[in-house]
Amino acid sequence: MVTFNNTKIAFEHKSNPELKKAYWLFKLMGIGWLTKIGAIFLKIALALRLPVKGMVKVTVFEQFCGGESIEDCENRIQQLGSQNVKTILDYSAEGKQSDEDFDLSMGKAVASIERAKLDLNIPFCVFKVTALMPFDVLKKVSAKETLSEKDALAYQKGRNRIDIICQNASNAAIPVMIDAEESWIQDAIDEIALIMMHRYNRESALVYNTAQMYRHDRLDYLKNLYNQAVEEGFYIGMKIVRGAYMEKERERAAKNNYTDPIQPDKAATDSDYNLAINFCMQNLDRIAICAGTHNEASSQLLTELIDNKSLNRDDKRIFFSQLLGMSDHISFNLSKKDFNVAKYVPYGPISEVMPYLIRRADENTSIAGQTGRELRLIQEELDRRAKIAY
Repeated sequence: MVTFNNTKIAFEHKSNPELKKAYWLFKLMGIGWLTKIGAIFLKIALALRLPVKGMVKVTVFEQFCGGESIEDCENRIQQLGSQNVKTILDYSAEGKQSDEDFDLSMGKAVASIERAKLDLNIPFCVFKVTALMPFDVLKKVSAKETLSEKDALAYQKGRNRIDIICQNASNAAIPVMIDAEESWIQDAIDEIALIMMHRYNRESALVYNTAQMYRHDRLDYLKNLYNQAVEEGFYIGMKIVRGAYMEKERERAAKNNYTDPIQPDKAATDSDYNLAINFCMQNLDRIAICAGTHNEASSQLLTELIDNKSLNRDDKRIFFSQLLGMSDHISFNLSKKDFNVAKYVPYGPISEVMPYLIRRADENTSIAGQTGRELRLIQEELDRRAKIAY
């Protein structure tokens, strides 16, 4: 039986000063109005080139990012690896529009694959499709609009970049994950992911797509993809997450008067998430799964499914994953029991990863209980250490 209440295991990689710093950071992020004002201020300050990077670097960046480059992530990779927690390197620069920027992102993804080849502590690499081609082009493809010559060329260039990444991943035998994004561009991403699975998942799951289960159509998507994989002879890699764009999705659906793609409530999201986990585990002959979750009940469910099937806990078809800086009580207690666990370790220049950092701050403000849970666990560990010292 795996439990997630052992704070000694969860935080043994952090010193008392580091824990206290994390405590106050989560405390501040739990103040909704302060987080929103802070995000606006940082955007303006960075745009005006005000000297705020140092403050960001020693607070939210240090908590949630590995560094500004792959080399900067080295200590984090080895620290996590020493406790049997793997690293997923994630170049998290967003919102780019030029071919030069897209080519740079492709290079970063290939570089992460090259780094992963050298280290068993890096079992996956990851990329966002919007880092490789224009958002508006993906939007048009998803809406089945006829592309202009310019847009068609941009789309083809983007697909070529993705193919280069997947070809490098295949040559290195390093699985690569394609992140999910907003629903109005996801159909294009799903189509590209399917092409890459057809091309590179003939013997095992090398290319992974991502299913956001706060969408009410994703369980059907997963089941239909499985039927297609069986019929057409390829393997599925699937990262299962709850999702990251709920407020934006609801606002856009209301504004544009179309059916809200998001589940009616959290219970429906939780139910579909767990059903997706169950479905993947029932079909491991064709599906490899990465359960990206900060939810204790879903993590517990997957451990029970693994053990009930008498599978090895380190079966390479099954991974748990959490974001760096969050839910250490899940990650490290799982790794202590020999399950496969990997932390998403974002990296990139501070100004470039701000959208990612703002989402993390928003997430810790908006998800019921997220900040309170982090604070409670940190305080429990500080109290435990204080008693031992006394």
